[in-house]
Amino acid sequence: MNKYLILCVDDEREVLDSVLHDLNTLEEHFIIEAAESVDEAKEVLAEAIADHIPLALILCDHIMPGETGIDFLIELKHQSETTKARKVLLTGQAGLEETVQAVNNASLDYFISKPWNGDQLKDVAINQLTTYMIDNEKDLMPWARILDTARIMQALSNNRLSLSDI
Repeated sequence: MNKYLILCVDDEREVLDSVLHDLNTLEEHFIIEAAESVDEAKEVLAEAIADHIPLALILCDHIMPGETGIDFLIELKHQSETTKARKVLLTGQAGLEETVQAVNNASLDYFISKPWNGDQLKDVAINQLTTYMIDNEKDLMPWARILDTARIMQALSNNRLSLSDI
């Protein structure tokens, strides 16, 4: 089974620790990295790309020193190595205009408002990762026990049906 990266970006260490805690059940199957700035996130991504580890999911805060999360998500959409990644904005400070910008320009896949519920965050992550795998992974069967089993099985069924049409 291929390894994939989940990247969590927030300038507040306590928030990052909370996100990592909420996603800890996924650590057995994904590489989960934390970054406290966009610059640090870019370093993590550069290493992952060099190691041929695709970015499957990014959870990113908006208001951070230096580059904003939304600007970073827009950049990721335009990079061939990261364009397919599922993008989640996790913030308490993005206004409506900024959120619309993220949706329109960064292919934002989901928005979670701070503070969040840990189970909700995990459910969103699993849903986004399931979508990523269905769209990008050829061998879906191993993911059926880890992600959304019903959606993975439906995708496998759909794939079989489309192959029988050939």
